[in-house]
Amino acid sequence: MLTNQIIRSNRKTLSISINENAELVVRAPNQMSAQKIQDFINEKESWIKRNQALIKARHKNTIEDKNALLYLGTLFPIKKTDNDSKKITFNGKEFIANFEDKEKTNISLKTWYKNKFKEVAVPRLFYFADKHNLQVNQVRIKEQRTLWGSCSSRNNINLNFLLIMAPLKVIDYVIIHELVHTIHKNHSVNFWNAVEAIMPNYKEAKLWLKENGYKLRTL
Repeated sequence: MLTNQIIRSNRKTLSISINENAELVVRAPNQMSAQKIQDFINEKESWIKRNQALIKARHKNTIEDKNALLYLGTLFPIKKTDNDSKKITFNGKEFIANFEDKEKTNISLKTWYKNKFKEVAVPRLFYFADKHNLQVNQVRIKEQRTLWGSCSSRNNINLNFLLIMAPLKVIDYVIIHELVHTIHKNHSVNFWNAVEAIMPNYKEAKLWLKENGYKLRTL
């Protein structure tokens, strides 16, 4: 398998990663043999191919190339129109938009997603918080490049509005995950037990996000 870049240093361990150009990057100790590096790469071949494919798909799936858009885990077709409106509308069956000005259409879509996420997710967050007596200070909705959610030491919760593209059970999982961080500031056994007590099937949602999360970051 082709290695795009090998970075040697005084480090003691061998690691691999895939950069934003879907290139394989290997970080290795100065004295490690080329054969040992290659053996490690061969061992991780399936992981490398899978993650390279995800990144390539992310680059290809720009909004103007899409024939459908995700909303609550379902793909809805896009109907392209010639009207002058730069706004995206949704009639329950399809998204309707004029793609002549791609930048404005993209902004319109993000605005629509953000508003829908507030409408759908924020009430669910307070529902779970009240039901399980979990104290939340502030809730912020924004787009984040690497995180689906976070909880600060002051119990301020951030949620990524791109989650509105995921199934409702996945949104619930992220909400519950962050709510549990209001009482457990780590990922200890107690943390995961608390998540499971609220959402017994959380592992299904967690796996969906791991396997499909890249689809939500293609805007």
